Amino acid sequence: MKLSNHYKWSALGVIALALFSVLIFLLIKSYSYDTSSYFESRDFVRQLKQFDATWNGKVLRAKIGMNNNLLLVAHPEAEQRWAQLDSLNAVGPFSTLWQSRRQGYLDAVENKTRLVEQFKQHNTVLRTSLDALPELEDGIQALREDFNDKPPLLHAAAASLVFDVTLDTFEYALNVSSEMAEEIAEHLKNLNEYVNQLLPEQRPPFTAFVGAVNAIVREQPIVNDLVDRISVIPVAQQLDSINELLNETQRRTSATDRQYHLYLGICAGIMALLLLYLAARLIRSYAVINKMNNALQTANERLEQRVEERTRELLEAERELVEAARMAGMAEVATNVLHNVGNVLNSVNVSADLITRKLAASKTLGLGKAVNMMNEHAEDLGQFMACDEKGKLLPIYLNQLVDSIAAEQSSIVDELAQLTKSIDHIKDIVATQQAYAGAARLVEPLNVVDLFEDALRMNSGALSRHHVVVTKDYQDTPTIIGDKHRLLLILINLISNAKYAMSKVSDRQRHMTLGVKIIDNATLRLSVEDQGEGIAAENMTRIFNHGFTTRKEGHGFGLHSCALAAVEMNGHLRVHSDGPGQGAVFTLDIPLETAHALPAAGMSVS
Repeated sequence: MKLSNHYKWSALGVIALALFSVLIFLLIKSYSYDTSSYFESRDFVRQLKQFDATWNGKVLRAKIGMNNNLLLVAHPEAEQRWAQLDSLNAVGPFSTLWQSRRQGYLDAVENKTRLVEQFKQHNTVLRTSLDALPELEDGIQALREDFNDKPPLLHAAAASLVFDVTLDTFEYALNVSSEMAEEIAEHLKNLNEYVNQLLPEQRPPFTAFVGAVNAIVREQPIVNDLVDRISVIPVAQQLDSINELLNETQRRTSATDRQYHLYLGICAGIMALLLLYLAARLIRSYAVINKMNNALQTANERLEQRVEERTRELLEAERELVEAARMAGMAEVATNVLHNVGNVLNSVNVSADLITRKLAASKTLGLGKAVNMMNEHAEDLGQFMACDEKGKLLPIYLNQLVDSIAAEQSSIVDELAQLTKSIDHIKDIVATQQAYAGAARLVEPLNVVDLFEDALRMNSGALSRHHVVVTKDYQDTPTIIGDKHRLLLILINLISNAKYAMSKVSDRQRHMTLGVKIIDNATLRLSVEDQGEGIAAENMTRIFNHGFTTRKEGHGFGLHSCALAAVEMNGHLRVHSDGPGQGAVFTLDIPLETAHALPAAGMSVS
């Protein structure tokens, strides 16, 4: 019986899901028909026809010299409208016809554009020649008075010939005919005979005039032919065929949409009947549920008795676990102390080694040689320093030696100061861990940039050995109140880990970026970014766990202790990486407490 009910409910669920899917499908299909799209597409086709008519008008005005701009500005929504037309016609029984008609329109526009470009070139030459012809004719008539080497009648006949050629050329431009072209050619032949009789310096105006007439005779038939060819290109006819196809597509789409509405009504009726049946079954289920609730209440009372017994057993086990956890916590504190001291000892070793090498290579050895030389000439020291070549160089050498010894002393004093800082930091680490069980922490005024520089100096030897380039992106920050040694512990660990992360990088520069930034005047953000091996996604949630490490020589204590120190300062330590090989950035956010926020520096804060 239970099995048959299971099959029955499964079948009802499948039927309901199928009906719901069909209902959603029909609903989407019915709303996919958008009448406005057809109206907008037809309006777009109408505007294209208007653009084509405007283009033809520009060509005709350019022919008679009233317009030089043949550029046709594209429709501002042309791409969107063509995409809309494609979506309406690209699928269905008219897709092939749509592609052919659209291509026909594009070919017609391309041919028309090509002819318009040719028209523009030839018409420019024609209009230039027509505009220049009157000026050239006037110039020739003005020059006739200066010609004294020929009989006046000859010059008058030539001037009359030039005037006739000008009139015939303008008449030819208005009405092209072969007879008129032959007549102009005959006039030019006679004019050339006259020009050949002139002196060379008198011929240029006539040459320019003949060139302009020839250009008009040559270009005018070409321009007329191009205008005729442009006018017969069927751009408007292609747009009319597209409009007819659009009307037929709309008619078919409207019929399909009415069918979808009919099917939608049928499915909605079936769904309503199914919901009524399910409501009846739900009412019957309430009685069964009440019966089961009574049985569950009885079982719950028996379960509470068993829970009380198990609770007593768990309390006893909890006391044992607390004792074990206390011992484990003591071991973790000791491990953290050793790890943090080890990080600072690296800086101590670097400073001690640097001081040793500087003392071994000290310039003071040269001072002994100079003193021995002076002792050898103690009786005649003045004469030796005044006359001997080596004696003359001795004062200069001593001056240089003083400067070198002073520089060495300053460098050694700086390294000793850094060594003292590192040793003090070790003492503070031990003192901090010893006072870890207390409820107070020591805060003091801090310069965050100086703190970053101290952490860099403690890692400087390792960074130099690994050829790491450090970029400092420090925002101006005020003096803050904070726990110096916890902050220094975190920064030393983060810089050291960034250096190790780039130790295997060989195909690019090893680059580390240190950042200081104030967020919303409430949070101080310190960041260390490297271009190293990156962090796998599965390790992002475990990287701050105690004992977790990806290095063979690592122990998994550093980042864990840094995360604890951040929490103790009411802050948070985060990490981000885009994956292996993409580097990583560690970000420490702590509350911004400026120096004037507390009454006194170096005070203990709970």
